[in-house]
Amino acid sequence: MSEFVIGVISDTHGLFRPGARRALEGVNHILHAGDIGEELIYKSLRSMAALTAIRGNVDRALWCDALPDTETVELGGLRIHMLHDLFTLDLDPVAAGISAVIYGHTHRPSIEWKKGVLYFNPGAAGPKRPQLPISVGKMTIRGGKIEPELIELLP
Repeated sequence: MSEFVIGVISDTHGLFRPGARRALEGVNHILHAGDIGEELIYKSLRSMAALTAIRGNVDRALWCDALPDTETVELGGLRIHMLHDLFTLDLDPVAAGISAVIYGHTHRPSIEWKKGVLYFNPGAAGPKRPQLPISVGKMTIRGGKIEPELIELLP
């Protein structure tokens, strides 16, 4: 049975930690859920694997103009919807055939299942915030099912 591994990262805010790079090595595709902060991070991620990235609220530099606010991609045979702030979700994932909703913004890692849809926030991979971990995520798609994983990084 083949598997498709997706690296999920968000809220780098201009800091691409070596631990985040190591955690994402060897994945088939990377999703960045916004607040990239620096074009060099975007280019670095794109050099590691296929990349889908969206714009977050701090992504206002000229190079960010090409980034969409939301994106729906098909990976590993499943539809995945990305947005930065979950409170701006303007579609019904179940009705749209979405298997996972990827988001960031809160800096709080979270894995939740609602009506069979995965809601996944990898947390923040950038500068350390008090009381919050530094983290990224992975999703393994195997046999049409998603297995999410949070990876906490050292500061």
